[in-house]
Amino acid sequence: MPESLWNRAFILCLFNNLFLFTYYFATLTILPIYILQDLGGTVKEAGLALTLFLLSSIAIRPFSGFIIEKLGKKLALRGAGAIFLLLAFAYIFIDSLWSLLLVRFLHGFWFSILTTVNVPVVNEFIPESRKGEGMGYFVMSTNLGVVFGPLIALTAIHWMTFNHLFALLTIVTMIGYVFTLTLNVPEQEKNKVQQNNPLTWGDIVEVRVLGISMVALLTAFAYSSITSFITAFAQSKNLLQYASLFFVVFAVSMIVVRPWVGKFYDQKGPSFVIYPSFIAFAIGLSLVSMVEQAWMLWLSAVFIGIGYGSLFPCMQTLAIQSVEKQRMGHAISTFFTLFDVGLALGSVIMGYCIAYLNYSWTYLLCAVIVVVTLWLYRSTVAPKLR
Repeated sequence: MPESLWNRAFILCLFNNLFLFTYYFATLTILPIYILQDLGGTVKEAGLALTLFLLSSIAIRPFSGFIIEKLGKKLALRGAGAIFLLLAFAYIFIDSLWSLLLVRFLHGFWFSILTTVNVPVVNEFIPESRKGEGMGYFVMSTNLGVVFGPLIALTAIHWMTFNHLFALLTIVTMIGYVFTLTLNVPEQEKNKVQQNNPLTWGDIVEVRVLGISMVALLTAFAYSSITSFITAFAQSKNLLQYASLFFVVFAVSMIVVRPWVGKFYDQKGPSFVIYPSFIAFAIGLSLVSMVEQAWMLWLSAVFIGIGYGSLFPCMQTLAIQSVEKQRMGHAISTFFTLFDVGLALGSVIMGYCIAYLNYSWTYLLCAVIVVVTLWLYRSTVAPKLR
């Protein structure tokens, strides 16, 4: 185990994750435009391309821990990364909507496995005394992809074709994959007695992380109102030209507090960070419900960046610290499965809430959900922490 947090392997894991999510959010941003302009598709078909990716990702997520256990972290990382890269390369040759939908569906499977195995791999290179800080920076690399992905895609499309853009994004993914090939990933010894046993419930779900995973589900449910509808909300307030800065402010706010959040987690314990983070997140959502001017939109991004941006890495770290190393893949697959379900359900249900209640009341409802989630954490998860 390396003594320094900022060791070579940890830095390579950060860049690999950053490039992976830059690719993911870039394609998420540009695909609807590509389908409408180049493939002659409809808005519904553009939505289908995004939904198929999410469905296949969620479908395989519960089994990701089992797959990682059977293959080993190194093989799962390199194998899933290689297939993900090949599918990224396939976008360059797509010439019809149906071929795109097929590639998107297959891509979701390997994205799910790859993002699951990345967590136990990076955990190997974080010192025990700095788990909260290290995982915080790792999650921050994911959130930076939220900013860099759309920025690269929407900037590049003005001076290159979609095929050239897909080629550029494939190169970004390839660089991240090359980094993983240089990692010396340690493996846990396999239990030979259990190797040939049939698939059991324990191979799919890690029950010890169900509590924090349910908290993550509700947090993701509330956060889906931001990922899915903040742009449409800004447009309804005639603030669309300022919406692009929302996630920039979000990312900057998260980065500014990151060094302290991780250290407080390690030194004071998870609840010392999680309680104020929930409160900041709720304040941010409440502010969104009252937005009338650009400065209010950006102020809400500050609180959401500090709140949600601190919550997710803390919850993820809690999940992996709840189990021994050989069960870490199962813990993360359980955690991500419920988190993804929260995002997916939220995106659908929030749409109905907005239709019946309007944006402001929906964001206020999300703030209430966050407060209820804080109570759930306090009553079910916090008492079990040492």
